[in-house]
Amino acid sequence: MTEIEAVPDLPVIRIVREFEAPPERVFRAFVDPDLFTQWCGPRSIDTTIDVWDARTGGEWRYTARRASDDFRMGFWGSFHEVRPAERIVQTWSYDGAPDGVSLETTTFEPLDGGRCRVVATSVVESIEIRDQTLRSGMDVGVREGYEQLDELLEGES
Repeated sequence: MTEIEAVPDLPVIRIVREFEAPPERVFRAFVDPDLFTQWCGPRSIDTTIDVWDARTGGEWRYTARRASDDFRMGFWGSFHEVRPAERIVQTWSYDGAPDGVSLETTTFEPLDGGRCRVVATSVVESIEIRDQTLRSGMDVGVREGYEQLDELLEGES
């Protein structure tokens, strides 16, 4: 189950999800562009990597497309810290709000039985932006994306 919560009185969104795979495999799915495109976002979206340099100080950009209605949106940011199988700190921006940026820290916590808990904490500019983000439908993309990540990890076993 994916938990998505607004942290009370802070411009913060926290997403928590457990996976049936060790941190090393889950982390790899976050930083390997070929794997990332297989699970990122809702099932109706295809993701194309434009730039991907998953290392501390690297940058990234991808485009999400849905052929059925000509939907297209670009996302970009910087990898501020990439610590294998432990954490990723990065910025996120998207074409629809070029002046907006969030800072996201994603941790990969080992659990018993070779499992992993992913905790993604995003800090945005204001509570208003936090609430707009939560109302945007991002929950569908996160939930479906993590379901697809489950399937990908299961297929790698």
